[in-house]
Amino acid sequence: MSLISLARRGRVVAVLAGALLLVPVLAEARPGGKGGFGSRGSRTEAPPARTNTAPNGAQPFQRSATPSPSQAAPAAGAAAAAQAARPSMARNLMMGVGAGLLGAGLFGLLSGSGFFSGLASLAGILGFLLQIALIGGAIWLAMRFFRRRSEPQLAGAGAPLARGAMSPQPGASMGAMAGGAGAATAAAASASHTTPVELSGDDFAAFERLLSEINEAYSNEDEKGLRDRVTPEMFGYFDDDLTANGRKGLVDRVSDVKLLQGDLSEAWGEDGYEFATVSMRFSLINALYERASGKVVDGNASVPQEVTEYWTFVRARGGAWRLSAIQPAA
Repeated sequence: MSLISLARRGRVVAVLAGALLLVPVLAEARPGGKGGFGSRGSRTEAPPARTNTAPNGAQPFQRSATPSPSQAAPAAGAAAAAQAARPSMARNLMMGVGAGLLGAGLFGLLSGSGFFSGLASLAGILGFLLQIALIGGAIWLAMRFFRRRSEPQLAGAGAPLARGAMSPQPGASMGAMAGGAGAATAAAASASHTTPVELSGDDFAAFERLLSEINEAYSNEDEKGLRDRVTPEMFGYFDDDLTANGRKGLVDRVSDVKLLQGDLSEAWGEDGYEFATVSMRFSLINALYERASGKVVDGNASVPQEVTEYWTFVRARGGAWRLSAIQPAA
């Protein structure tokens, strides 16, 4: 095979490898483009109520700081198995002492002095008891130290990530949410450890404003703008995505975000926080560019696309709303 043929084949392989590397990138464009992520407080593991905007409900979370019971149980079982399989320090020390005594006795027999020749004198007996006391004290201190280290640490207070049960009902459309929020908030009252929350027109205006501002901050890679409008958990996910795009020499641009329809799914309070989950259908222009050349590698820089997602917002009572979760419609 000639060098020219080898070079041609090498270029083909390089092009194919580059295309394969772009496959996961293309599915990660825009906020919310990577599936469900974030937390909904005690309702993280329960699906949000279906609405007219999203009649098929929402997709489950793929990334969340709130572990599901199916994830927590295997983790606890694995920890217990590892603990059971870990050799006990006390058992190892006692086995070592026993082996030492047995070895000393066997040495006495082989030397003709008898199995207990090493303990014949009072001094030998007292010395032996002193050694046992010292070894016992060391074992007790070691066991206490490792037991204290293995005790679970208390979780930080104030983080709205506890799990609970709920049985929500659909709420009202965005156009009439201020007047029709009673159905959703009444449903929220039926959930354990939660209280109903009444929302006003200002709250719904804030949700629509955040939809636009968060997409704009993400498009501009504005870390401060994102921090001010999303929870720390959500900022971590957005920051990971932006960092990954930067490493690949890509930039994700979003513009012309317009809310087309919205429904309140649920609104509830728990542990000093208020939550609201809203299904929204909106249009936007989204494209992924090569950072150096400005070439579009995914999406369309001029044709709008429509997206339907559930956005969950959270605030400390009396504070500003922040985005805490995004779930694509099913």
